Order: sequence, then structure tokens, then C-alpha cells
Amino acid sequence: MRSLDVVARSLRERFGAGSVSFLLPDVIGQKMVRVSEDVASQDGTSAEQIPLHGSIYHDVLRSQRVMRAPLDGAGQRVVAPVTNRGDTIGVLELTLPDGSDEVLAQVADAAHALAYIVVTDRRFTDLYHWGKRTTPLTLAAEIQRGLLPSAASCEADEFTVAAALVPADSVGGDTYDYTVDRDTLHLSITDAMGHDVESALLATVLVNASRRARRAGHDLAEQALEMHTALREHGSHGHATGQLLRIAVDGTGCRLVNAGHPWPLRLRDGTVEELDLRINLPFGVPSAPPFRVQDVDLRPGDRLVLYTDGMQEREARSVDLAAVLRDSAAEHPREVVQVMTSAVSVACHGHLQDDATVMCLDWRAQTPRPGER
Repeated sequence: MRSLDVVARSLRERFGAGSVSFLLPDVIGQKMVRVSEDVASQDGTSAEQIPLHGSIYHDVLRSQRVMRAPLDGAGQRVVAPVTNRGDTIGVLELTLPDGSDEVLAQVADAAHALAYIVVTDRRFTDLYHWGKRTTPLTLAAEIQRGLLPSAASCEADEFTVAAALVPADSVGGDTYDYTVDRDTLHLSITDAMGHDVESALLATVLVNASRRARRAGHDLAEQALEMHTALREHGSHGHATGQLLRIAVDGTGCRLVNAGHPWPLRLRDGTVEELDLRINLPFGVPSAPPFRVQDVDLRPGDRLVLYTDGMQEREARSVDLAAVLRDSAAEHPREVVQVMTSAVSVACHGHLQDDATVMCLDWRAQTPRPGER
């Protein structure tokens, strides 16, 4: 793993940079883990962990701007966001003798280039997986993490989507998924029954049935039916709630299947409302089909939030999700999901009885006028 070495060497040669390190946010967005040149060449057991909130790293990730601070004596401490298409991978931190605007602009370019390197490298090394873990994962948690998209957020001209999952002390089977193809944004959020490895295996069947149907070009109702059938045939009589959405990138429509899942929240023009959806039985429940596909009114400027019941169960009920959504209207979806899951974690005193998962979509695509389609 030499990517950081290459970037550090380049920064030293060009700008006389001192220490250079790359920091990753952990899986629940509470700490930063420093991956320095020395640590990257070791097994990582001694990597430094730094609280995220209230730090310069949080400010950089939140603002997506390069920031600097004077060092004791001479020089500047510089921190730059390492981000690719909305995926906040981490930050690049270095010390520089010269913190001019021209140098900072070139550091920002180097950090952006590093983002592309990391996106490529993380397919071939465990370094970045290790770096995001501040506590050991159980087998169930390892399975659950492997089911999630490689990036927790994504941006395009038409939308921004971000998600966060805080596992329960005994992993509860939550997952989320998204992908975008030429003309459609696909979203899903699911909650498999049970806990630990049993629920993780159930989620494995469910998510892979969903992806198989989607990649085969099946429509939304067929996708839901294949997920249901997979659980009936391979899910050991388990069931799962979930929502599947397909949104036309050109703004011509949003369609949804709701399988026994909590209703989404929509923020529009400062007002939060719960979407009153028709509900199917959960996936895997006998006599559940046919799954009804329904249209969702989604307009430019809307913010849509999907969540699992762990966000509102037991102590988490004290969190007013609608109020949090309204109060965070000016924030990026990445920040919204972190604020929501952090509030739930605090309400549960850091020990969740069920997974808490939330997905936030900002929609910007303009609906075409008649005759423009």
C-alpha cells in the first residue's frame, strides 16, 4: 500500500511539506482514524483515533473546503477534503512552510486526486476497511457491512443521497442500497427480522435477490416479488420490511413499493410531512404478493428521508425526527443522517436495541413540461 507515500513525496517535493497523513471517519461518523505513512506500512494497531465533532476535520468534511491554522513557531497546518462524487472518504492533513492561496489550491487538487486513488485502491486492500473501524466487528456486523454500498453518499446534478447505519449491540439486519444507471436512481432500505448472524444471513438473501432482479432489468413489482420469493425459499421462514424506490433522473416520476416499512418523511418548503402510503405485508410473509407499485410526489427542492424502525423504537421514540429534519434543512444530506443517528444514539445512551438506519435524498431534477419529454 504505497499510495499515501506517493502523494506525500509529491507534496514534499513541490511545497516542502512536513508531516503528511490521511484520516478516515469511522463507520458511525464519531471519530477520525489517522493513516500516516508509518501506520500504513504496519498492521495499524497503533493508529491514532481523534473525536470528530468539534474538530477541524469535522469543519472540513462539512464545508468541503480546505482549511489552515498557524503552527506554533512558523508554518501552517493544512487540512483538505478527500471526496469523490459526494463520497467523503476522509481528509488529507499536512504541514507547510507556505500557506498561500495558490499553494492551498494545489493541495486541494492533490486531495481530490487522492480520492480517486483511494476509490481504486480500496477494492484491493483492507487498509481502508481497517481504518474505518474503531471497535472490533462481530461476524454479523462484518456480513452487514459487506452488504452496503462502498460509499455512504453520492452526488449528481439531479440529486444527492446519503445514508448512515448505527448497528445495535446485537446486529439487527438493517441494510440500505442505492445505484444510478443511465436514466434511473434506485434506492432501497430494508430491515430483516431477528438479530446477530441469523438476521445478517436473512439480509444477505434479501439484498442479493434485490440486486439480481434490478440488474436483470426487472420492473419494481418483479423486484419486490423476487425478494419475497427468495426469503420464502431460502430465508428459514424469516421476513423483512423494506421500501424500494425507482426515480427517473429526468424528473418524470418516482415509484415505490412499501413492504410493511415505516412511512418516509418529506421536507418541502419548510414543512415536514409523513407520506401516507399504501402498505404491503413484509417480504417473506405468506400471502404477501402482489406488491403494489405506487407513485410518489417528488418535486425539485424536496428532501426525502427513509428510515428503519430502530430510529423510533424504545428510547429512540424521544427523538423527534420531523423536528430534526426541519431544523437541519440547510445542511448537506451527509450531515442530516449523522445528526439523526447521533440523536438516536444519545437517546439510547450509546446502546441500541435495534439497528438505526436512515437515508436522505435531496432531489433537484426539474420535471419536464408537457411536450419536453
